[in-house]
Amino acid sequence: MTLQQVKQDIAALLREVEQQVTFQPKQLFVVGCSTSEVAGERIGTAGAIEVAQALYDELERFAKRHDLYLVFQGCEHINRALTLERAAAEKYHLEPVAVVPVRTAGGSMSAYAYTKMDEPVVVETVQAHAGIDIGQTLIGMHLKVVAVPIRTSVKKIGEAVVTVAKTRPRLIGGTRAQYEL
Repeated sequence: MTLQQVKQDIAALLREVEQQVTFQPKQLFVVGCSTSEVAGERIGTAGAIEVAQALYDELERFAKRHDLYLVFQGCEHINRALTLERAAAEKYHLEPVAVVPVRTAGGSMSAYAYTKMDEPVVVETVQAHAGIDIGQTLIGMHLKVVAVPIRTSVKKIGEAVVTVAKTRPRLIGGTRAQYEL
């Protein structure tokens, strides 16, 4: 695994996501990432800021193209709390908590994002509109209730398994109901 390959893989994955999802401005896009898994190691054992940087640059470009708020899930040592811009927390009425993610408690991806954001805060939970899980970090708890998998040809970033999801409103009302999808 090279950092150049990681950049190429995430860029290809995000291009496929763009083809399948119509985003609205200021939606939340959650990213869970084990840089250890990307590097071929067991989650939580070999965090790498340089891997986080390679991924962050591509994710940031993607978010700017679609006017999205990026949200980075931390590791279990901070109870999977999320790093995002203060403006996003305020828009979605999310209460900041008192923690700063670091490589060993929060994970390299969340820690790196915290240093790159204009005004980062950490919150306990969100209900994101879509997201990407790199390395089986279990982002499902931070997606809206009805998550829909997005199938892509990119199955791994480095050595990490990748899963992408969007969300949709619940379909209620039974057989006579009509839906706009």
